[in-house]
Amino acid sequence: MFTQLYEQLVQNPVNWILLLGTFYIIHSYLSSEPEELSPPEHPETTIFKCYTPKELTEFDGIKNSKIFMGVKGKIYDVTAGKKFYGPDGPYGNFAGRDASRGLAKHSFDEDMLTSLEEPIDTLSDLNVEELESLKGWDDMFSEKYLYVGTLVNEK
Repeated sequence: MFTQLYEQLVQNPVNWILLLGTFYIIHSYLSSEPEELSPPEHPETTIFKCYTPKELTEFDGIKNSKIFMGVKGKIYDVTAGKKFYGPDGPYGNFAGRDASRGLAKHSFDEDMLTSLEEPIDTLSDLNVEELESLKGWDDMFSEKYLYVGTLVNEK
């Protein structure tokens, strides 16, 4: 009975191909060099902290590879969106700055930025529509980017 089974296996060319393929796979697996496994590089850590407007300017994508942006008193790490918020992006003038007024008013003009010598903009003169717009931006940033700190006045 085993002799008959052996003869059927040997006579069928498909079985030879399958047998050769199996030997090839086993040989390749056993003779290959083991891969050097190294852990992936850990991303740079950012510690949550309070930033003054002057400290925030260090994170503009030029002086520092990270890009931070202020929205409603919160600081977000928008480095992942560098093509938008980086120095050459459409929102580049907000990199390293408090962007709240500009986002609320849908304006990218330089005059939307509060001078670094002045206290943080209270936004008290914004109308309901502008406040709603700003809330929408803040919601988007909180979903998409890492919240890394708060914006505080100089002491």
